[in-house]
Amino acid sequence: MNNTLGKSTRDGFSDSMVELGQVHQNLFALSADLTESVRLTAFEKHFPDRCIQVGVAEQQLAGVAAGLALAGKIPVAASYAAFQPSNSWGVIRTSIALQNLNVKLIGAHAGLATGPDGATHQALEDIALMRVLPNFVVLQPADYTEAIEAMRAAIAHRGPVYLRTSKVEVPNLQFLHPFELGKIRTLQQGSDITIIGTGAVFSEILEANEQLLKRNISARILNCSTIKPLDEATILQAARETAGLITVEDHQVTGGMGSAVAEVLAATTIGKPCIRLGAQDRFGESGNQAELYQKYGLSSKAILETANRILAKG
Repeated sequence: MNNTLGKSTRDGFSDSMVELGQVHQNLFALSADLTESVRLTAFEKHFPDRCIQVGVAEQQLAGVAAGLALAGKIPVAASYAAFQPSNSWGVIRTSIALQNLNVKLIGAHAGLATGPDGATHQALEDIALMRVLPNFVVLQPADYTEAIEAMRAAIAHRGPVYLRTSKVEVPNLQFLHPFELGKIRTLQQGSDITIIGTGAVFSEILEANEQLLKRNISARILNCSTIKPLDEATILQAARETAGLITVEDHQVTGGMGSAVAEVLAATTIGKPCIRLGAQDRFGESGNQAELYQKYGLSSKAILETANRILAKG
């Protein structure tokens, strides 16, 4: 696996929008006064007549997107994840999810990785808010290329999608399987323990894996880029074949990807431990990504210590 940092997932989203805009003449981009930050500037340059600016009004962002979908368009509405879905969840629920409209929502600048912007801008609850809504698909790509693949799948899917992106540079990952909606992707096969990540955390997972390899510990590393619908079969197979699971996400452990995995395991009699790493019922704070991941238990050290704890009980 390659731990070299590449482009961000928001850059992958940006490039995919230009590509998809050329293919789909009914594709529209919407923003709430954050066109450059969410990386819609290139789309606006290529397709100015299909780029809509609603101003600082996230509820209007969701409402206009719903109207465009009812008119047969494919709206992609992008804002910071701290503002969408948080500021517009009621409109999203009633105007988009309930009617199962073909709207694609982008939550950018997600998680602690947002860094110095601090707690108000570090969305740690958005996955929980979106995966509870019927009809919504919830995606979080792990690298630049997967962001492009995820957007292609989102546009091909008929129905509402929430896609979470990050502004930080992330490693270019090498998967053993092609991207497929609803499927977990394997980075590395392993027989001792399973690590399931999603989003911008893989630099920490890869660093922890280097230490595990030095100790002759075989980790199965999985990327849960589709959080809903969840790939239950791959999770259960990993639980049966390894000593336990660790989930790692830049999000609250409550209601996030880790909760989804734990819910699957709770409905079985497999009886393997599942330890969830993420924000533990806390808001974020200002700091750089490395500092915050260390403080909030998302560092490679925390992953390594958790693996050792599970294996010591095995």
